[in-house]
Amino acid sequence: MQSFALSTIFILISLSSLSIVVSSSKPLNPCNDDFLHIQAYKQMQNQTNTTQCKKLSSLQAQFAWNYHKTSHNQTQLNILIGTKLITTTGWLAWGINPDLPRMVGTRAIIAVKVPSQITPSVNTYNITKDIQLGCKLQPSGIDFMVQNMTVVDDKNVGFFSVFATLVLPQRYNVSSLNHVWQVGYCVDGLEPKMHEASLGNLDSKEILDLETGDCQNIGQHRRHMRKVHGILNIIGWGTLLPIGVIVARYFKQFPIKLDPCWYYFHYSCQVVGYILGTAGWGLGLFLGHESKYYTFHSHRVLGICIFGFTTLQILAFQFKPTQEDEYRKHWNVYHHFLGYALLVMIPVNIYKGIKLLKPDNITWKWTYNGILVLLGVVVLAFEILTWAVFLYKKCCKKTVEESSPRRVEIEEDSKGQTNEGSSPRKTEVEE
Repeated sequence: MQSFALSTIFILISLSSLSIVVSSSKPLNPCNDDFLHIQAYKQMQNQTNTTQCKKLSSLQAQFAWNYHKTSHNQTQLNILIGTKLITTTGWLAWGINPDLPRMVGTRAIIAVKVPSQITPSVNTYNITKDIQLGCKLQPSGIDFMVQNMTVVDDKNVGFFSVFATLVLPQRYNVSSLNHVWQVGYCVDGLEPKMHEASLGNLDSKEILDLETGDCQNIGQHRRHMRKVHGILNIIGWGTLLPIGVIVARYFKQFPIKLDPCWYYFHYSCQVVGYILGTAGWGLGLFLGHESKYYTFHSHRVLGICIFGFTTLQILAFQFKPTQEDEYRKHWNVYHHFLGYALLVMIPVNIYKGIKLLKPDNITWKWTYNGILVLLGVVVLAFEILTWAVFLYKKCCKKTVEESSPRRVEIEEDSKGQTNEGSSPRKTEVEE
């Protein structure tokens, strides 16, 4: 049984590793037609036929650029970034970092739109450590020249985009440019406020080669590890453990008695589910350890509680009292309480994990919705069967009792003539 679970884990991890290799060898992911028809993109193409365009890895953002060297050995870079920002309030940011592919230290261009202004505003900003600690984000100068900053809010295609021309000094390497992007929906006046803490927001950075279009996606490896983490926990904790509970409830005695097969199947589901879920949980701890700048407290705490409860459930099998033991009823209460508590905690935490993948979580959400609906239909069918069998047996028992002969003893006095010590006369009456 354990070898089967370990083989399953190995297959899942192998498939994930294969997907990493395949994804890393993909060519430049071209932009879609809506983005290519933006007027700013057409103007970039008119300037030079070397304009490149690609879909970025998160936040549904798309990015176009071209560049050339100036007479002062500087780089003039034209950029256009856009995303589907269909809300009336929000902001879009793009920037480059001379040191590392991260938000702190980035020289950014941020466009802000609010309902009170017809034309969105756009400015340059320095993203410092103080901003991360909660200080106000105010427009400021940066260490290179930025020209022709333009914001286009095309409501027909839903793209909110920013165009700008940058003149980069030699310290910015065009063959490995650290660029980051961000989308937020909270604005205080014209000040951009904190973006969402979803994984898509936290992975929006990469190292780009402006000449070839090749990129080193910083969050790519972590995204594939998250997929394995999610698959293991959905299969192990989210599917096999509930199946084990269903087997114990409906096949132990009533309405279908499969003794002792139900126990072996129940135990197998719990053990295999525990092994897969624990592997996914351990991978989640590793991902949390690798995430230096953010943590998801509620998801982490619930995961630890689920691991603790499932471990206690597995240990309960080893220390289960016999049927005759006086402590068996207490063991049953403990085992059932933890089991039903897990049935509540597991879906809650899985949905919390799926929410972190926003906005790329639609497939995950509908897949797990389908699993829960299927399990719910099975439970409903067995519950209906349970009540049907119970009511049928109750009705049959009542009918048998009413149709069976009832013996009634009637003691007669024989008109008071019974001799002393004689037995009373009994008459059988069949009703």
